[in-house]
Amino acid sequence: MTGAPASGMPRLLRAGMGAAAVGLLLIYNSVDTRSNVGAQDGRPAPPALGAPAVPGASGAASPAPAPAPASQAPALNRAKPTRLRIPQIAVDAPFTELALNPAGQLDAPPPNDKNLVGWYRDGASPGERGSAVVAGHVDTSKGPAVFLLLSFLLPGNKIEVSRADGTVAVFSVDSVETFAKNAFPDAKVYGKTPDAQLRLITCGGMYDKKKRDYLDNVVVFAHLESSHPG
Repeated sequence: MTGAPASGMPRLLRAGMGAAAVGLLLIYNSVDTRSNVGAQDGRPAPPALGAPAVPGASGAASPAPAPAPASQAPALNRAKPTRLRIPQIAVDAPFTELALNPAGQLDAPPPNDKNLVGWYRDGASPGERGSAVVAGHVDTSKGPAVFLLLSFLLPGNKIEVSRADGTVAVFSVDSVETFAKNAFPDAKVYGKTPDAQLRLITCGGMYDKKKRDYLDNVVVFAHLESSHPG
């Protein structure tokens, strides 16, 4: 966000107990727009503003698992991601882990590093069964950043995630969608999945100078297509 504050990452603001699991509130924005976090496969995963802290906690039924893509590959064991490559938009970036601090907030990647992506480490790892969440700045006070061109990805484009176990998980893009932050579809983005999927998230849409924030989030939906030794 050229000329705007540089804090365009998610932060977990609070934890709440639910019947099934602990829910957390995720903020993904350039300054201060909020999203909830629900539970997925025993680990918290971040949904959005206005939804129950835990899926089903408000009396609504938990979302049904998303259908698995036809070309899915078997899920991999858990392993930390080390590098993200997206050739179509010239992304080649290292990872940092996004974790809770003592105040219950998720620390963002350093805003002065334009080529860095963050993995929500309390969720699925890329390649593991579930929806792995990766966030990146669209821009910072220093100029364009790692996910500047994220919205230009197309179905079928490939996303490669190198992992600490020596494997490379190759994801295929299913769709790229933009959601208003005040109507973020948490179940669609963070709902349980029967296979290994990936969500890349950044800010998008118009920049509101009064709110000092982008009005939308861009989300890339992708599934694990294959893996190979790094």
